[in-house]
Amino acid sequence: MSHQKVRDVMSDAVVRIQGGTPFKEIAHLLLEYDITAVPVVDAEDRPVGVVSEADLLHKMWGRQEGDAGGSGGAPRPEKAWATDAAGLMTSPALCAAEDWSVVDAARVMALHGIKRLLVADAAGRLRGVVSRSDLLRVFVREDRAIRTEIVEDVLVRALGEAPSAVEVNVTHGHVRLIGQLSSQTMAEELEELCRNVDGVVDVEFRTVPESGADGPAQAG
Repeated sequence: MSHQKVRDVMSDAVVRIQGGTPFKEIAHLLLEYDITAVPVVDAEDRPVGVVSEADLLHKMWGRQEGDAGGSGGAPRPEKAWATDAAGLMTSPALCAAEDWSVVDAARVMALHGIKRLLVADAAGRLRGVVSRSDLLRVFVREDRAIRTEIVEDVLVRALGEAPSAVEVNVTHGHVRLIGQLSSQTMAEELEELCRNVDGVVDVEFRTVPESGADGPAQAG
C-alpha cells in the first residue's frame, strides 16, 4: 500500500524558456498556452527559476520606489526594469522528485504557499510540472478502487486479517467499516491505514458483537 507518485499525476508537456528569452515572448507564451508561470532552464535543461504573471506585472506598477502595489506586495524595482527571463525569474526553482508521493508534494506546496511544483529527475533535469489540480485527482478515484485497496492491501496484507473480518463500504470516498477485530489497537490501526489510502475522505469504524454475544453493536 502506497500513495500515488508525482510521476503518476504530473504533466510532462512543459513549456520552458531560457534566461535570454525576452519579456514579450514570455508574455505571448503565457497567453498562448493559458498558463500562469513558466520554468526557466539552463543549457542542460535543469530548472534555475520560474517566471510568473506576477513577475511580468512588475513592469506595470513596480518602477516607482515606494509603490506598494496595492495588494500588500513589496515592489521589486529590479524586476520592473528587467527585459528577459534571467532578470524576471524567481530563483532558485523549487522542485519535486519524480518518486515523491502526492502527499509529499501537497505538503511542500502548502508550506511554501505555491500552486505548482517543477518535477526534476535524478540528474536534476526538468521532467514535468505538478499542480494543485493534479493532486486533487486522487479524490476523484472510484469508490470501487478504494474498496479493493482497503480489502486487499490494508486488511489482508498489512494487518493479516481475513477479507470477511470487516465489511468495507465506500461511498463518495467515505469509508464505513463494520466488523470485529482482535483488539482495539488493531481497529485503530485499520482506521489510520484507511485514512492514508488515496481518495479517502473520511473513515468510520463500527464494531459488532462477537457471534453469540449479547447487547447491541457499539460505535468504535
